[in-house]
Amino acid sequence: MRIAVLGAGYAGLTLARQLEKELPESAELVVVNDRPEHLVQHELHRVVRRPALADEITVGLDNALDRATVRVARVTDVDHEQGVAELDDGRLEYDVAAVCLGAETAFHDLPGVEEHATPLKRLPDAARIREEFLDLDAGGRVVVGGAGLSGVQVAGELTALAREEEIDREVLLLERLDSVTPNFPAAFQEAVREELESRDVVVRTGRAVERATDETIECEHETIDYDQFLWTGGIRGPGALSGERPIVSDTLELGGDTFVVGDAGRVTDADGAAVPASAAAAVREAHSVAGSIVDIVEHDGSAEMFDPRPERFRFDAPGWLVSVGDGAVAQVGPTVFRGTAAKAMKTTVGAGYLSSVGAIANAADLVREELAGD
Repeated sequence: MRIAVLGAGYAGLTLARQLEKELPESAELVVVNDRPEHLVQHELHRVVRRPALADEITVGLDNALDRATVRVARVTDVDHEQGVAELDDGRLEYDVAAVCLGAETAFHDLPGVEEHATPLKRLPDAARIREEFLDLDAGGRVVVGGAGLSGVQVAGELTALAREEEIDREVLLLERLDSVTPNFPAAFQEAVREELESRDVVVRTGRAVERATDETIECEHETIDYDQFLWTGGIRGPGALSGERPIVSDTLELGGDTFVVGDAGRVTDADGAAVPASAAAAVREAHSVAGSIVDIVEHDGSAEMFDPRPERFRFDAPGWLVSVGDGAVAQVGPTVFRGTAAKAMKTTVGAGYLSSVGAIANAADLVREELAGD
């Protein structure tokens, strides 16, 4: 029986490692990813200021996995009814699969935005952002479109880089809704805005970008000049799902014995709540789906009349974290805090995740780099 894990981001790598522990030896496990390493996405913004961190936040899949076969290829289509994944180097037939391809940057068909803005999804994006930022003339303005977690983090990192390099830059963070981190609790939103402004990020909410040229960004009632434009204004599904993020129930079933895990889908959990697109959700979903897949494999060929019921997923993250330059904001339960404790928690979470995927040395190096920056 062949089990395919399509994608090796947070969801895919967590799922594959769990399946390696729990699947019977007779099951074949294949992991497909478009590159031979895993990227710790929630630390990517750090590379803008500290390029040396690139090595610490990438983990070779051959090192992270023991028994799975790693196939480096891009998934171009998934036919869950036929049990086939089309790849750019051929096709992969499977008995059970999990689509863990993550999300891509959404430009929402806004004229000129995709053409003129740089996203932050890959290491080359971080390198480009850094190079262009340092090359700006004194007083240059950088506009970051979208004040979700990614936008907040890269804006904070840029003002910190400007201070370190002793250069004059304006970093302007735009958000179309009325608050930063709009998908999170109100107290968290307020603390994040305070942290941003304390670190010299100019925040403008209620500004929906309508179009962009090579020099200006047009909103409904104003035109904003810029020298560098970054875009973190939303996500869409992977190309293999035609750019869509299918809505799936708390069992995370796409159809047949194919599941969607992580940002590739929009999940409603067992309590009827929409699950946010986040690393925390992806990791927890992966553990839930691992149990469902193991049940399917163990049931295969048995004399039982009824198919096993997939596990129902319930999202129970204890809180939220976001970096803002050399600071951070954390929420644990109803309590929101900033300062040293929040930053220590953010560093610990990053190192803890690396340790959880077997990258102990990377985790130690990440902590050293973070402490060196204080």
